[in-house]
Amino acid sequence: MNGFMRALTATFLCLPITVQACDTALVLSVDVSNSVDPGEYRLQVDGMADALQDPEIVEAMVRGEVAIAVMQWSGEARQQVSIPWRQVRTALDAESLSQEARLMSRAFILSDTAPAEAIYFAINMFRDAPDCRRKVIDVSGDGTPNAGRGTSAARQTAQRAGITINGIAIEALGMAITTFFQRQVITRDGFVITARTHRDYPNAIRRKLIRELTQPLG
Repeated sequence: MNGFMRALTATFLCLPITVQACDTALVLSVDVSNSVDPGEYRLQVDGMADALQDPEIVEAMVRGEVAIAVMQWSGEARQQVSIPWRQVRTALDAESLSQEARLMSRAFILSDTAPAEAIYFAINMFRDAPDCRRKVIDVSGDGTPNAGRGTSAARQTAQRAGITINGIAIEALGMAITTFFQRQVITRDGFVITARTHRDYPNAIRRKLIRELTQPLG
């Protein structure tokens, strides 16, 4: 090996190797619009906290070193990061995240429903996210928009950025919210889980997280 090749090899061996350990960066967005009463808010928050303690979900988060952030949303100018990005590398990280979610105070009351603005806000949150293989936004909601921009354009913005949108549709009567989510909210590779009532939300978020974190998306 000549001197040039030895130098080239030494340089190559000294280069840092980038390993993308994080499997998924996930924004959990919680609907706190006017249609969500205090009891229903508590069902959502406790359901999220319980899901983050589920052994199957904890195992998946730790294995994938998953990063999670939580935001609350309602009207056009009402979005708030409630839990900044947290990367789950151990069961203790998962427990800490669960407790943080359970103690989360409600951000807004008496406000409209603007899911498109929530999507745009969540897209911007990925600027501060760890470098993960997948980027996912979860949108929960129990109503159709009465404020803000159109959700179809927001969905297209997410798709162009390589971000998947999934949803939890909280139904009161019929399947109107599920249909709206399927047609105008989720991305091509996304899916919708239906919660028949707010009381079904804890089961719905558990099923959704298991599907997102243990199976390929789509």
